Amino acid sequence: MTAAAEPELDLVEPHMLGFLAMLGIDVEYVRAEGNTLWYLDRDGREVPVLDYAGGYGALVLGHNHPELVATAKALLESGAPVLAQASLHPYASRVGATLNRIVQREFPGSEPYFTVFANSGAESVEVATKHAELDRVLRVQALFQAIEAEAGQARAAVEAGTAAVPAAAYRRLGLPAGDSGAAGFELLLAEVARHNGELAARPPLFLTPEGSFHGKLVGSIQLTYNPAFRTPFAAMAAPARFVPLNQPGALAKIVEAERVSALGLAVEDGVVAVVEHDFPLFGAFVLEVIQGEGGIRVVTEEFAREIEQVCASIDCPIVVDEIQSGLGRTGAFFASSHIGLRADYFTLAKGLGGGIAKTSATLIRSGRYRKEFELLHSSTFAKDTFSSALALKMLELLEADGGAAYRLAEQNGARLLALFEALRRDFPAVVKDVRGKGLMLGLEFHDQSDATATGIREAARSETFGYVLSGFLLRAHRIRTFPTASAVNTLRFEPSVQLSQAEVDQLETALRDLCAVLERQDEQRLFQG
Repeated sequence: MTAAAEPELDLVEPHMLGFLAMLGIDVEYVRAEGNTLWYLDRDGREVPVLDYAGGYGALVLGHNHPELVATAKALLESGAPVLAQASLHPYASRVGATLNRIVQREFPGSEPYFTVFANSGAESVEVATKHAELDRVLRVQALFQAIEAEAGQARAAVEAGTAAVPAAAYRRLGLPAGDSGAAGFELLLAEVARHNGELAARPPLFLTPEGSFHGKLVGSIQLTYNPAFRTPFAAMAAPARFVPLNQPGALAKIVEAERVSALGLAVEDGVVAVVEHDFPLFGAFVLEVIQGEGGIRVVTEEFAREIEQVCASIDCPIVVDEIQSGLGRTGAFFASSHIGLRADYFTLAKGLGGGIAKTSATLIRSGRYRKEFELLHSSTFAKDTFSSALALKMLELLEADGGAAYRLAEQNGARLLALFEALRRDFPAVVKDVRGKGLMLGLEFHDQSDATATGIREAARSETFGYVLSGFLLRAHRIRTFPTASAVNTLRFEPSVQLSQAEVDQLETALRDLCAVLERQDEQRLFQG
C-alpha cells in the first residue's frame, strides 16, 4: 500500500499564511472585476467578495479595467520591446509630460517637474530622499568652498598686516589666547576645519510626522513611525526626527533644537572674526497629507503652512508622498492640492500602473533638480514600455471627460462618509472616529482592551482586533477590508471610483451588523461569523 504523500511545505511567508488562516481570511481569489473578487467554494462555485481594500489604494479604477486590459494585450501582441534600456522611451516621456500638466493645473504657477521612474512606492521615496541627499551634499560642498575662499581672503589680510587675530576669536573657539599674527590665524583655521569636518561627517537628518509610513526599504523604513517596523534596522541608514502631527509650533521647536552652523574666518573692522554659516543638516521633510497606515489621519492646512514656512527658513526640501492618496482617490489628482501644499518632490505609485503594472514616479521640482543624478541612479525596469504604456492609459482615463473620475471619487466618498458618520451617531460606544477624504477613509473603533467578552479583550490586547473585524466582515458579509498597519483599531476603505449604491448598501448592512455584535459583546458570532 502506497503511503499518502505529505502536503508540500509552502516556503513563501509561511508564518503570514498561518496568521491569515487563524483569522479566517486565507482565501485564494480566482477572478476580479471592478470592486469584486471571486473565490471558489468547496463545490467549485464562484463566490463574490466586495473589495473595499482596493489593493491598499492601488485600484483607483477597480480590478482589471477593460481599457487597461486592452492596452496591455495590444502592447504585448504588437511585439514592442518591453526592455530596451539606453534608448528613447516615448511612453515614459508622455507620462512625464502629462504629470506636469496636472501639476500645473492643481498648483498654478509651478515650475516644471522632472520625472524619475522606479518600480514601487518605497522605491519612489528612496529616489526622492536619495536625490535630496545629493542636492544637500552639493550645497555642503558649495558652502565649504565659500568658507575656504573667505578664509583665504582673511589669511591674505593677516599676512599683509591689515588684520590681526584678537583674543575674542580664540575665546569663540574655546582656545587659549595666542599669537595675533599668521601663526595664530593658522591655529584658528585648524580648529575651524576640525569643527566643519565633524559636521561634514554627520548623516543628514530627515523630518517626518508621527504616524508616517513610507515603505520598508533600508532608507524609507527610517521614515516609518511604527517602531516594530523601524527599530531592527535603525542603524542601517540616516535617522529621522518624528514631529507631532498637526501640533502648532512643534516643527519649529525641533528644527531650532537640531540646526547647526558651520564656521568660517572673515575680517571685520580690521580683525579676524569667527563667523557662522547655516549648515545644510536637514535632508528633507517627508510626509503623507493623508496618513495611510497611521490611521487615515489628515494633515491640516495650518500644519501645511507651518511646514512650508519652517522648511523655507532652513532650505529644507518638502517630499509629499502621494503613493496611496494620489491618482484622484481624494477628488483631486494630488491630495496635497486640497491644502495647497506644493512639494519639491512628489512620489506616486500604486494606482499609477492601473492595478496591473508595477511602476512609480518621483516628480522633482526643476529648481531642485540635479542633472548629476541621472548618472548616479538607475533601475533596470524603470521606464519599461509595458508599465509606461499602462501608466499613460491610466492618466488618460483619469483625465477623460474633464476629470469625471475625480468627481466620482468625491461623490462616492461623500456617500461613504455619510454612512460612517451615521454609524458613529448610532453606535457611540463602538465607533470612535471617522477620518479621511474622498475614497481614502478610516473608521476607528473604540479600544476593546477592557471588553467584558474574553475573546474580544484578548484580540484588542494582542493588537489583532482590526484583523478580527476583517475576518468577520469577510465570513459573514463577503466584504474585504483591513486595518491600517500602525493603527489596528481603524479599518480602511479604499474602493474604486466605480462604487455603486448597491455596494454602499451592502457595506452598511455589514457594518451595522458588526457594530451590533460589538455592542452586545457577542464574541461567538464575531469569531465564527
